[in-house]
This record gives sequence, C-alpha cells and structure tokens, in this order.
Amino acid sequence: MKAKLAQQDIRQYNWYFWRFFIACFALFVIMLLLIAFQVFGPLPSFRELENPKSDQASQVLSADNQIIGKYYIKNRTSVTYKQISPNVINALIATEDARFYQHSGIDFQRTFSIVLYNLVGKKQGGSTITQQLALNLFSERSHNVFKRVIQKLQEWITAVKIERNYTKEEILTLYLNTVDFGAYNTYGISSASRTYFNTTPDKLTPDQAALLIGMINGPGIYSPINHPENALNRRNFVLRRMGEEGYLSDGQADEYKTKPLGLKFHPIDHNDGIATYFRAVLKKEVQKILVDKAIFKPDGTTPYDLDRDGLKIYTTIDATMQKYAEEAQKEYMRTLQAQFNAHWKGISLWKTIPTFKSLLDKGMKRSDRYLAAKQQGKSDDEIKEEFNTPSKMNLFTWRGDIDTVMKPIDSIVYCKMMLRNALMSMDPTTGYVKAWVGGTNFEHFKYDQVKMGTRQVGSTAKPFTYAVAIEEGFSPCMQVANEPVTITGYGADWTPRSSPSETVPGVITLRTALARSQNWVTAYVMNEVKPQPVADLIKKMGITSNVPAYPSICLGTFDASVFDMTGAYGVFANQGLWTEPTYLLRIEDKNGNVLYNHSPRVVQAMNPQTAYVMTYMLKGVVDEGTGWRLRSKYGITNPVGGKTGTTNDNSDGWFIGITPQLVTGVWTGCEDRDIHFRSTRLGEGANTALPIFALYMKKVYANPALGIKKSVDFAPPKSGVTITLDCNAYSQQQKGTTEVEKKLDF
Repeated sequence: MKAKLAQQDIRQYNWYFWRFFIACFALFVIMLLLIAFQVFGPLPSFRELENPKSDQASQVLSADNQIIGKYYIKNRTSVTYKQISPNVINALIATEDARFYQHSGIDFQRTFSIVLYNLVGKKQGGSTITQQLALNLFSERSHNVFKRVIQKLQEWITAVKIERNYTKEEILTLYLNTVDFGAYNTYGISSASRTYFNTTPDKLTPDQAALLIGMINGPGIYSPINHPENALNRRNFVLRRMGEEGYLSDGQADEYKTKPLGLKFHPIDHNDGIATYFRAVLKKEVQKILVDKAIFKPDGTTPYDLDRDGLKIYTTIDATMQKYAEEAQKEYMRTLQAQFNAHWKGISLWKTIPTFKSLLDKGMKRSDRYLAAKQQGKSDDEIKEEFNTPSKMNLFTWRGDIDTVMKPIDSIVYCKMMLRNALMSMDPTTGYVKAWVGGTNFEHFKYDQVKMGTRQVGSTAKPFTYAVAIEEGFSPCMQVANEPVTITGYGADWTPRSSPSETVPGVITLRTALARSQNWVTAYVMNEVKPQPVADLIKKMGITSNVPAYPSICLGTFDASVFDMTGAYGVFANQGLWTEPTYLLRIEDKNGNVLYNHSPRVVQAMNPQTAYVMTYMLKGVVDEGTGWRLRSKYGITNPVGGKTGTTNDNSDGWFIGITPQLVTGVWTGCEDRDIHFRSTRLGEGANTALPIFALYMKKVYANPALGIKKSVDFAPPKSGVTITLDCNAYSQQQKGTTEVEKKLDF
C-alpha cells in the first residue's frame, strides 16, 4: 500500500514538475514571440544590422597622412580585422567567449553551465561576444530586473541576426571597435592602444592585449591608472586564460605575468596634440560646409554629425612643419615674455596705462566665472567681492601650467600681461597651408589669432603701395628725398611722422626706403599713385577686412588677419597670382566616399614682372634693412625676402617672410592694444615676430625630406624683366637721359 502511495506521489510530483517546466518553457516561447513581434520595444531592422550605429570619432588627417586630431563625443576610431593583433583576438576569446567559433550567437551550453565554470575557476560571463556586441550597438544595459530579462532575450534574438549577417571576423572587429576602455572617453581598441600604450592595435604584445581586454568587464575597477593592482591581477588572469586555451604556452604566460604594466599613458582630449587652434577653426568650417552644401547621409535627409559619424577630413597641414612652428613659438616666446615681464617690473600698470581699469572690468565681465555668477543671480557687488577673494586656479606659464592660489582679479591682470602670438605658413604656388599656430596655448586662450582675429598691420602694408608704383613704371632704383610729405584732398591734411633715430637722411632709392621702412618716402609714393589703386590692389590680393581708400593705408593703419596677410604676400612669391590659402582638401565618410572637394580660387592680382621686382625689393629688407638680423643673428643666408611691421605704441609686431616655396606670417602682441612694450627697441616686429620666423625656417631647412631648398631663388617671369634692378646701371641710364634732355633743350 505504501509503495503504491509512494509511486503515486512520484507520478504526481513528476506531473507537477513537467507542468511547471512546460509552463516555463511556454512562457519562455511566448516571451520570445512577443519580443520577436517587438511588443516590448523595437528590434534592430535589417538596415540597422547592415549599418550598425556606433559613435565614431571623425579624423583630421595631415598632408603626410598622420592623424593630427579628432572630433568626437566618444573617442572611437574603427579599424579592420587585419589591423588588430592576434594577441587581442586570442585574449578576447579566451576570456569572454571560449566557444565563440562553435556557437551561432547564443551558447546554450555556456548559458546552463555558468555555475560549473565558476566552480572550476574558469570565470565566464553569461553573454557571448555576439550578445555583448548586440548590447553595445543597439541598447544600453538596464538596471531594472524585469527590463533586464526582456533586454537579455532581445540580445539573444539580435545576436542570432548578427551571426546571420556577419562573419566571425566581422563580429570580432565590430565588437573591438565599440567597447569602452574607460579613461577620457576612450572607445574601441584603436583609441585604447593609443591612449594606454601610444601604439596601434596591430602592434599590441600579449601582456598589453591582456591588460586592455581585462578592462572590458570593468573599465573603472580595472583601470591601470586608478587601480593598478586590480589591473595587474586582471591582466594576469587573462594571460592565464590564454595559456589554458592554448594561445600561449605555460612558460610564455608565466613570463608575461612577471612584466610590469608598462603604460605609456597619453590621454587624448580636444586640447591635446598639434594644431589645436587650426582644428577648432576647421571644425566650424566643416560643419558650415555640411550645412551650406546640404550634404546628407545616403538616405537623403539625415545630416552628418561631425562628432559621431567617423568622417575623414583631409587637410594640407604638414605634421612635421606644424611641429616645427609650434616649437619655434614656444622657444622664443618664453624668452620674449621674460623680456616683457622685466620691462614692466616695478612699474604701476594703473598709472602707466590710462585704460587699465576699464580693460580689467571688461576682462572680468567676459570671464566664465563672471558669467556663471550672473546665471546664479548674484549682484555686481557680490561678484566683485568674489573676484577679490583668493581661490585655487590653474595658470599657464611657458614652463608649464601651475596650480596656485590668487585673487581672480589678479589672474585677469596676469592674463592681460601675457603676450600672444600667431603664425601661418603656406606654399605660395598651391596656396596650401603647411603650419597654423593660432595662439600660445589653446587650453587657456581659445581665441584663434590666425584667421578669426584681425590686428593693425603696420609697415607690412608698405609693399602694397610700392607694388602699385612698380606697376605704374617706377623703378626700385628711383631716388627720392627723404623728407616730410603732406598729402591733401582726403579730408584733413595728413603728414606722417618719422622717428629721428630711424630716419635715413638725404636722397634714397625706393628699395632702400622699403628696406629701412621709411615713412616719408612711402607717403611720397602714395601721393604719386593715389589711395584708391592701392586699396583696390590690397583687396585683389585677398585682404577681406575693411581697407578704406585713405593715404594712411600705405603705413598699415587698417586691420587684417595673419591668414589674409600671409596669403597676400604669396602673390609676390607666385609671380603675381593670388592663390586662395587652402587648408581643407576634401571630406570623406567613414567608408571613403567623397562628400566634398575644395578647389582654391586663383586671381591674377598683379603682372608677373611687378611681383618679381617686389621680391627683389623685399630681399632688400633682409639684406640691408629691418630684417637684417635674419642674416646676422640667425645665419639664414639663402634668398629670403620679407617685411617687418610695428604699429603705433608697439602694440603689434609683425614679420612676413617669403621664399619661392614658402611664405610665412608671424604676429605678436597682447590681447589688448593698450598693453605693449614701451620701447620700439623691444616692441618692433624685428624683435617680437622675426625671431620665430627664423627659428621655424632653420628647422625646416634642416630637414631635406620636406623639400624646402635653400638654393632656390625667385624665378623671373618668362616674358623677361624690362625694369632695371641694377641701381648703378639705372644711374647711368638716368644720367644719359638727362644729357639727351639737355641737348634737346639747347
């Protein structure tokens, strides 16, 4: 009887068990069907599976095909399977999904044996690589238990679909391009390799690969920066798994475990790398092009997102020359700032600069601290008290950033007294910009002074007036009395000043007048050729800022950017052709399809003979004039022309140098024009700007791979030169002409 009852109980329990099992299975099937029919939310479509969305950084590429910067929300750059070291693949499979090549997206054997795996020491997560990829690409992990169960089933369905659409190699590549590696928005194996080891994914060694793969399950707790001991233990676990799965021998695994982490940590953000100012300007330009040209994705309606769509932006910047330009700036500006500080030491800014209080007030109201306080509803009195209360801050110095405690108002004084500098270098024949240094430190001073800012150009404008004169038949050897000139007929009479110490007495040639930057002779030439032709030529040479047709423009009273002025001087070096300064060549999508091509404009600004004669005159500036220290101090002996420029009160210092292959403009000054050197000896362009040009060119000439040759001189026009450049011969011609005139008069 008892045996019968026991058998009935067993059958009853079996019946309950199987009912429960069938119910669970039915529920599971129903849930899968509901998820498949997207009752709990949409699943990725076929199109989305073919084109999975993953934010990718757009790359800025130099002319020598180096990545000089990125634009991103997530710092991610995709690579191909062949660009990934086998060590990375092996580490990933050994640690995350040992049966990756055997399953089709869902590993049921793995799913039902997680506990067993952990008991025997082979730690395995519940998701296959394909399932993790589905989560990375199409959703974000939910913290709600019920939603997470639904999401897990969605991952299963998506994982199966992924396996049907992609090969195993493609799945591994997609996965490694999407995973999060923690520090500073580092996504994908390419960015991780660069950030943690300053290398590329194909060069990762087994221990490096193990460290990075070990971070995947916990970028925070396994961070080699914040938790190096955790990272080391995790790396060694991955190496052990690689040994157990046969990817490394026991001896190799043990050897790699003894190695230190070996980090070459270089976090990447938008303030890092070269050409930071250039990249900021370029970003706005590219965004404007995408909108203005109505460039959309293949669907015809979705606009491109520069920070997410992995565009490739090809530029003309030469990474090596850019590096040289930044080095030259840093090398000399450190010295010049020391001169400036010593020059002002012990002198009251409040008493010496009448507008200083106003400048500080404006600087305070433009600061982020002031704007934030205003948003908080604080009164001006409260804000002023805050600005006079010491606080912690980080300041830029030429010896590196420093953390200090000071009053915010004093930090504004400090920044106002920091000299700024900008440089642009371009090939005059193509217009290609090779180097662009928009300021001294992008992290601290965001304003670009190459293209976005304009400053008074001073004597760098003088060649424009002389060029009009040459075009009208004047000779560089023409002699003019260097004496005061008054020009009338344009409003008030205008008589330029000339410093007695810098005035060359007597009668001098036009070439000498330009070389020594003589105001009176320049004014004489302006009076002969008139302001309107000069203003017209300036505009034709690419100056986009306002240039009024007044006599004073011959001395550079108008404002212009380094970008425009450098482009204008390219006309002299390029036989009269103005070629639009170009820094953006083309834009491609992540698949290499060309979205935009740039074609520079070309204008015949002056005839080739005039341009050639002007190169002869500009060489005089270096050979015997204000640019002489290029020869005497810096030892640059090859054919170089140029012009220094110094504005009123030494507020701006310029030097624009020309060679047949390179034209380079340099500007130096403070943020506010009222703050400047108090002596021309220190504040002139020959001291504030020319040395940076010299240091830059010396570096360029020292690298033959750049192809900028010392031996190349400016080529005369094919039609020949009818203007006499030999001043001795010119004197003889003039003497002969005078003799003939006397005879005719007789």
